[in-house]
Amino acid sequence: MNTSITIPHEKHSKIHVPAPKIFSFPNNSSLKHSLFLVTLFIFLLLFIQFKALQSPLHFSWPLLGSQLPDQDLTAILRDSVTFLPLKDLRFSKEPESGHTWFMSSVNDTFEPNESEYLYFPSNSSKGRLLCLSAHDPHEGAKNLYALAWREALPHGATLLPGLTYVSDTYYDHSNLWHGLNAIAPFIAWNMRKGCVAPARWVLFHWGELRTEMGKWVNTIAEVAIGKAEVETFRGIEVPACFEEALVFRHNHGAMSKARVREVYDRIRCKAREFCKVEMDKIRDNKDIQMTLFLRTGARSFKNESVVVSVFEEECRKAGNCRVKVKKTDNLSFCDQVRLMSETDILVTPHGAQMTNILFMERNSSVMEFYPKGWEDLAGVGQYVYKWLSDWAGMRHQGVWRDPEGPPCPDPSDKLQCFFDFKDRQIGHDAAYFSKWASKVLQDMKEHRQANGNDLSVTRTNFCQCGTNV
Repeated sequence: MNTSITIPHEKHSKIHVPAPKIFSFPNNSSLKHSLFLVTLFIFLLLFIQFKALQSPLHFSWPLLGSQLPDQDLTAILRDSVTFLPLKDLRFSKEPESGHTWFMSSVNDTFEPNESEYLYFPSNSSKGRLLCLSAHDPHEGAKNLYALAWREALPHGATLLPGLTYVSDTYYDHSNLWHGLNAIAPFIAWNMRKGCVAPARWVLFHWGELRTEMGKWVNTIAEVAIGKAEVETFRGIEVPACFEEALVFRHNHGAMSKARVREVYDRIRCKAREFCKVEMDKIRDNKDIQMTLFLRTGARSFKNESVVVSVFEEECRKAGNCRVKVKKTDNLSFCDQVRLMSETDILVTPHGAQMTNILFMERNSSVMEFYPKGWEDLAGVGQYVYKWLSDWAGMRHQGVWRDPEGPPCPDPSDKLQCFFDFKDRQIGHDAAYFSKWASKVLQDMKEHRQANGNDLSVTRTNFCQCGTNV
């Protein structure tokens, strides 16, 4: 059976199509007038927002005809304070690039020849203070920072008075070389800002809280800047906000070589002043002093007595020369300052003790020694004391690399190979050492003849605040 559906037709049905609507556009004059009104309205809104940012706690909305009570606005601003991780893990693959992974949301301030920095409160922070909730010594991502107006600090926060120096370094504040690089920009800032000591230091490594500097680094900070305690935040469980805060997170960063040299001149002068080094007596001595600054254990000479005798013989042949032999592990800070202040030629293995070369007079000479394996495996870090010599105005007279010694057990593991070579003892080459020492001594004699016994432009005026080369 076939089934079909029949659709009935209405009688007299018609389809009515409505007449098209005609839209009329305003003439050019009306359109221009409308656009002007819209533009003016947007401008007024932007102006109101700008005025609100300038004075967040005392601003009324004139178009609304009413004023939000100050206490309500303060509460809103306080509740809006947002804490972020000090260490931004999004930048863990390039932690030292750009703004670094430390306080990554805040842009650096740049000044010619200086290291980039952050300062709070400032125009760039819109007048806000720096606040920290940072007690963790092991994970920087757990330590937090925020910016807040003084009138609307985070709930329960404590306000620490005075200027706070905040230092974050990818390396550390204990090693002589790394610690010096971390505090150098603070010394530069201190020199150009009236030499007023800060109220405190706050130290971070990878955003992790550190509660002390190495003894040598701390002494440099005290003699060049002034005494200030390192903040531990013990007993401060709430966020700590700082009346003023200066942050450096790039070490030397963009500092020019000339500016670094000024900083080192100040450190040298203040250290000598602190240690009561009598430079006039030292300059009156016409002899060239060659100092063998020797290590014990790692990177020490295998046959120390032979090395000493080679340099003593060359010194004797040169005339008007004396050799002084000292170990790195039994000298106080001031002992090191005095020794380097007397030294014209430094003979020493590669190591942190070489940071003391900044206490030598400008144009003094440095001779550096390495165990086997460093050239191929140590990377650019092996050149840091060549850089330091240049920055401080010394003459780095080259290096000697021991070619002898057993090979690395597993050459395919380069990192393990470096650890194997890193702290080996150093051999000697008597013939090469003799020739090298003779040349460096002759260079020093010629320099003395051309410039007199006064090897440096360094003067005690570098101890005065604001002194520049």
